[in-house]
Order: sequence, then structure tokens, then C-alpha cells
Amino acid sequence: MLLPSGIYALTSAPHSLGRSNIEVSEQILKSGIKILQYREKSKKPKAMYEECLALRKMTREAGAIFIVNDYLDLALAVDADGVHIGQDDLPIDIVRKIVGSKRIIGLSTHSPNRLKLQYGGADYIGVGPIYSTQTKTDVCDPVGVEYLRYVVKNLDVPFVAIGGIKEHNLPEVVRNGAKTVALVTEIVGSEDIPGTISRLNSILDKGVKK
Repeated sequence: MLLPSGIYALTSAPHSLGRSNIEVSEQILKSGIKILQYREKSKKPKAMYEECLALRKMTREAGAIFIVNDYLDLALAVDADGVHIGQDDLPIDIVRKIVGSKRIIGLSTHSPNRLKLQYGGADYIGVGPIYSTQTKTDVCDPVGVEYLRYVVKNLDVPFVAIGGIKEHNLPEVVRNGAKTVALVTEIVGSEDIPGTISRLNSILDKGVKK
């Protein structure tokens, strides 16, 4: 699986200015984003299932990849394209047995230490958090662009840079080698999601052309 370059969007209901994940995702997908991750920590299983069913339909119609964070059963139930897991979740080989060979597995990584062993079997890795982030309560300290540079230099694996990335620091992330970049609050917390995505895409496009 080749991770699409550009913006990797995630849902975050608490930061969406009172709008639903469906409403926000509709604007994201209409803006041309080609990968969307459903990340939800506080809703009941039935509510998450219903949201993911709608998002699965929307992403299919938009030709976008749909990833579910953490919940393997939910990903299977709605026929998502893949799952994203963390270092404290089930081992990759077990996840692969559960979701099968055709689904994408993403894995969060935070350090060069034993990295090649950590991501073995994953289709792509998350690199971060690059900067301080408030979207997760159990997040580790920022790893900075140094870890991003390490991954670019030493690993031949698709990756997405994530964590505290905003419009003002996106140029630094792109300069240090990121081609796929996850932004959360900068997008879902915007009153003008299409306009924000347009500006972010301009920054990414400039980086690719250099």
C-alpha cells in the first residue's frame, strides 16, 4: 500500500466546534482529501458503528481510504480499508491475523530505538508527535523534527508525520521530508474547512516542487 501524499485527516469530535464527525468529514472529503481516519475515544460502540457506517459510504464515494483507529472489531464491521494501532495495542502479527492480508495496518512510533522491530508487518507508520498536542491525553512527549529526519534518512517505509502540526509549522515538517502529514485540530477546528485545506495544500505543493 502506498500511503497517499498530502493531508491525512482525522476526526476529533471534541475539537469540531460542535459539529458532528459526519458534517466535518463531509467537508474534508469534498475538499479532496484521500485518507480519513476515524479516531473516537468517548462514544458508545453503537454510536461509533453508526458513524463509521456513514463514513465508510462517504469515503467510498469520494475514492478515499478509510482507517479506523484502535477498534479492530469496528473496522471489520464496517469493512474499513484498515486500522491504526499504538505501541500498547495488540502485536502487529496478531492484528494481521484478525484483519487479514488485504487491510492496511498503521502503527504509531515515537523513537528510533528498536524501530525496525516495532513496525515489522505494518504497512505504514505514524511518526510523532512532532510537536506538543492536546488531542490525546495519553500521548508521549514531542519527538521533534529530529525523529522525522531519522525516519527519512534510515527507513524505506511509508509514513505520516503527526502531532501538533499546524499551518504555521507545516513548512518545517515538509522541509524535513514529510510528504504525508496528519492534521487534526487545524482542520476540524476550523470554521472554514475548505479554505484551511486549500492553504495547507498550497504549502504541501510548494514542498513537493522543491
